[in-house]
Amino acid sequence: MNNMDKHKIDAINHYHQVNLSQDIIHGYIPFVSSEGCSLSEVSERELIDSPWVQRLRQIHQLQTAWWVFPSAVHTRFQHVLGAMHTASRMIERLYPSLCKIDPATPSRAYVESLMRVAALLHDVGHGPFGHFFDTFFLSQYDLTHEILGAEIIRHELGDMIRKIRRNPNGILASEETLDPEEAAWLIVRPGEGESPREIPVWLQLLRGLFSGLYTVDNMDFVLRDALMTGYNFHAFDLERLLYYSFFTRNGLTVHQKGFPTLVRFISVRAELFRSVYFHRTVRAIDLSLQDAFKESQNFLFSGNPLKNLEEYLHLTDWSLLTNVTKWTKSEIPEQRTAGETWANILNRRIPWHLMAEKTILFQAGEKEQSTIFSKEERFLDAVRDELPERLRNIEIRVDLARHVHRPGTNLPAAGQNFLYDPSSDKVRKLEEDDIFRHLPQSYRICRIYARNTDHKAELARAMERLTSQSSRVDDLTNM
Repeated sequence: MNNMDKHKIDAINHYHQVNLSQDIIHGYIPFVSSEGCSLSEVSERELIDSPWVQRLRQIHQLQTAWWVFPSAVHTRFQHVLGAMHTASRMIERLYPSLCKIDPATPSRAYVESLMRVAALLHDVGHGPFGHFFDTFFLSQYDLTHEILGAEIIRHELGDMIRKIRRNPNGILASEETLDPEEAAWLIVRPGEGESPREIPVWLQLLRGLFSGLYTVDNMDFVLRDALMTGYNFHAFDLERLLYYSFFTRNGLTVHQKGFPTLVRFISVRAELFRSVYFHRTVRAIDLSLQDAFKESQNFLFSGNPLKNLEEYLHLTDWSLLTNVTKWTKSEIPEQRTAGETWANILNRRIPWHLMAEKTILFQAGEKEQSTIFSKEERFLDAVRDELPERLRNIEIRVDLARHVHRPGTNLPAAGQNFLYDPSSDKVRKLEEDDIFRHLPQSYRICRIYARNTDHKAELARAMERLTSQSSRVDDLTNM
């Protein structure tokens, strides 16, 4: 066989082995199909088609915002495919610098397949309503969706992962076998005091692509959520940010030429939180959802999901919302009451109305936790103290939506990003740059809700008094 014939056969085999999924953000997302794989292999398509990944079709990406933004009905499934593709894009750019730092780095095919698997599965532990479920259900068992996801990777999908031998851009070396434990470790956010001493340097660096300032996760969801909500059709320049990114011994580093693009990304992400995820009506729905979850605790799920993953597999937005519609006819009074609360949410009858709102900005070094805006209970007490005596027992709710605009310097190593300055040929922390330093470190949108507008003026005055002494108040917010 001559070289021309061999190249022709290789090209034909590639078309058999690789399929394309058309995506609204990335165009075409390639993945390895079952065709052309040996019987001992598991293809990427088989992992995508596994019940655990297909389950994500039934969980909205935007936990309650789709009730406010009608077009934002995309799901976790679309997002994880996009994150998988973004992982490939990042490895294309970063693999050469990764090898220079750690010569023990496995083959590119291994690193890319590991990253693709981890990105595809990083949300596999999510329950209905995503992060809301973490806070108001999983937390009682000291669980997060990341911890659950890591266990699903190890015990439910581990055998499949070990048999993956290729991705659209390469084949693992004969002696290489994907390690599910590495994928599980990548998707769990670094904990304080965690010691990575026994973790290979190359793997430590890769974790920064899941837990850093810009990641395979948030670069996809910022583009996807911005488009699907109608907020922005070209939120930031993904191509430029990837082009100017590389690894140094410090961690994921952006070249000075790409720094403005990173600042743009940070700003757009923050604005998405303010305008979409923390939209006043979205948060009002969340208040109602808190009530629904509190009333539904005994009926949602039988115990710790970690001890019953088979049942958890079938717990999604779809299954929960289908079940709660039946509760209004339950013979159990508590379940019937919970069903009525859910019926109001499903019919978008939200009892909470916005009375007042201010955004509080916090700069680096400010003691956010010592203010009245650090906890809802403290803020609620402060609001009541500012009201006339006759109104101090009216039914109100407060909401403190917090977003970390840029991380502080006390993050674990895997969560930090760095800036390369070509004029000095030095790598430094992003916080040392004047532009970055002047970005707020975090903000809280402080809101007061009530069931009617009878006392809106008094509540607005209470908010004004509580925030008037703070130089951190953002005057761009509405009352």
